[in-house]
Amino acid sequence: MTKIKLGMVGGGNDAFIGAVHRIAARIDDRYELVAGALSSTPEKSQASGKAIGLARIYDDFKQMAIREARLKNGIDAVAIVTPNHVHYAAAREFLKRGIHVICDKPLTSSLADAKKMVKAAENSDALFILTHNYTGYPMVRQAREMITGGQIGKIRVVQVEYPQDWLTIEQDFKQANWRTDPAQSGAGGSTGDIGTHAHNLARFMTGLEVESLAADLDAFVPGRQVDDNGHVMLRFEGGAKGMLWCSQVAPGNENALRIRVYGETGGLEWAQEDPNYLWHTPFGEPKRLFTRNGAGTGDAAARMSRVPPGHPEGYLEGFANIYTEAANAIEAHRDGSKADAAVIYPTVMDGLRGVEFVDACVRSSARNAAWVKLR
Repeated sequence: MTKIKLGMVGGGNDAFIGAVHRIAARIDDRYELVAGALSSTPEKSQASGKAIGLARIYDDFKQMAIREARLKNGIDAVAIVTPNHVHYAAAREFLKRGIHVICDKPLTSSLADAKKMVKAAENSDALFILTHNYTGYPMVRQAREMITGGQIGKIRVVQVEYPQDWLTIEQDFKQANWRTDPAQSGAGGSTGDIGTHAHNLARFMTGLEVESLAADLDAFVPGRQVDDNGHVMLRFEGGAKGMLWCSQVAPGNENALRIRVYGETGGLEWAQEDPNYLWHTPFGEPKRLFTRNGAGTGDAAARMSRVPPGHPEGYLEGFANIYTEAANAIEAHRDGSKADAAVIYPTVMDGLRGVEFVDACVRSSARNAAWVKLR
């Protein structure tokens, strides 16, 4: 199978997420990273490109998109791993030239740009993949399959949370600076950075859409311009209710993403920091533990697993699963066929839903946590 030629926008030497994307693209050996515009300045972009051995290094993403589209062996896809406010402008340049886009979340820094991104993707022949990587975890796929199969009955309650502690005090380094700057992150702080992960996980696992919400957002650190903690009540289409908590000022928490789903006949519980386990409790019966690649798990989880049970898989493998799902879809697109129905990845519409969530949280909180509709 011919490797997919990959480019990257953002993700230079001092960017954590760029290295994660590069590792994820390498794990299943489906991509070859050949080009990039890795930083906001030509000097940093050139230095970063040389450090990782890129064949073609560009000063900016527009120059890269134009040149790569004209090359006989130009890139097939581009990974966009910049701060949020650059996502739309960069993706648009590649989409309109038919180059597939793999974009980090959230989709954009504003709802207006998110809607424009949807139109750009719809008007392009290229695919758009959003890297909500937690949807690539095997036991998340297992839970989704069990819910779809009716194993906990009609859903009544969804509880999801994502607390961290790394912004408990004012920080002064790149990752903290852009994530707390509304000009780069957008109006949402913790809601945009990690709340969108929690919101997406709830949607993906349950298949339910949030209809309306009531959000109480705070910026506890003095002088901070975006929220660093959010409590959000959720009403889902179909009658289910939920709560979402996201915080980056919760000491003792690193990346404690956790979800609990309760239906008429049972419940499910999964935690990102213990990702190879899924708890299932049929009503009136003892709790049951499903393990990754273990007894009782289904095809959906097996597709996302690489090694036998008992050997941990986690963050990087989940990210790699999204890249591999993208590769499967890109290969099918290249052949003029449809990807297998089992191929699942977050789309531009999932990204729009995430930005709608952030926008609704900000609107609700500004109205003293009033109930607002997402769209």
